Amino acid sequence: MAGLEAIFRWMHVFAGITWIGHLYFFNWVNAHFAPTMDGETKKKVVPELMPRALYFFRWGAAWTWITGILLLGVVYYMGGVLLDADSTLSVGVAAAIGLATLVAGFVVYDLLWKSPLAKNVMAANVVSIVLLAAAACGLYRVMSGRAAYIHLGAMMGTIMAANVWMRIWPGQRKIIAGVKGTGPAADASIVALAGLLTAAPLWAQPPMLWPLSPPLRRETRASPGRKQSAASTPACARRGTWPG
Repeated sequence: MAGLEAIFRWMHVFAGITWIGHLYFFNWVNAHFAPTMDGETKKKVVPELMPRALYFFRWGAAWTWITGILLLGVVYYMGGVLLDADSTLSVGVAAAIGLATLVAGFVVYDLLWKSPLAKNVMAANVVSIVLLAAAACGLYRVMSGRAAYIHLGAMMGTIMAANVWMRIWPGQRKIIAGVKGTGPAADASIVALAGLLTAAPLWAQPPMLWPLSPPLRRETRASPGRKQSAASTPACARRGTWPG
């Protein structure tokens, strides 16, 4: 099992670097370069550059998510660190709640960023952070501290990976076809939505990477029979302080 964990972990890291590196390229380089191209230059550059960049972008996202789920299974669902020693839940129930949280996270995110509120990016980001905090408190009530933090990162990764495959890639495919002349020109709303949804995941980077930071992992590495300290537990998740 340790060998599988090592393989999945290195695949996860390599795929994640590929994915997030291209995300930064699209937002910090291409987003500023693309508007400077004239029509003829765009016809030459976009059909060559974007399909290649989007290929590594979407498959980096896919393999990051796949290996992340495999690591969840090996380390948490089968590794004995999903629940605190005094938990009354079964591993199966806690795992089901954790996986359901990943799906629910994307559904809520997708509805939020396609709603009228998304026109105000700052407001949408604030709502996203509030919802993220609520999810963190809820997860902490169900599973161990270490598992709660990792599931929070997994939820961010699921949101971003699903966003790539279900929203960004279909829109970019239409844009590329329009520029190449193999399809109708993409509607302005598709271009705007593709740009928005490419930029939106940037806010998810810190909360996704935070659970993976070494100091935090040391603090939340609870072994069976060892409870989390109150100092490392969010106030809303401590017994007797849950809102309502």
